[in-house]
Amino acid sequence: MRILLTAAALMLAAPVAMPAFAQSTTQDAQTGPQNKAVKGMHENNSAVPVKGANSFTRTEAQKQIEAKGYTHIAGLTKDKDGVWRGTAEKDGASTSVSVDYQGNVN
Repeated sequence: MRILLTAAALMLAAPVAMPAFAQSTTQDAQTGPQNKAVKGMHENNSAVPVKGANSFTRTEAQKQIEAKGYTHIAGLTKDKDGVWRGTAEKDGASTSVSVDYQGNVN
């Protein structure tokens, strides 16, 4: 009896549900991506360091900083938020620098 009731319910619901599945909405394809898939090495996607698990080694973090034009990088240590922090020089001035897990140099 239960099978018969289930089958009857499905038969009644099928005509109602089928048109909803048959409808399709199409959107025009975009001419290009609206966001970059990957940020360039010389670009930041954040103006402040982003907290997260950082897999960069000290050497890799130093290379990220050097790629942004800094020299004399010193004291790089990873803090509790996963951000590499140290000091460096740029344009003759000494400043604090950081590299987060996304590779943003600030």
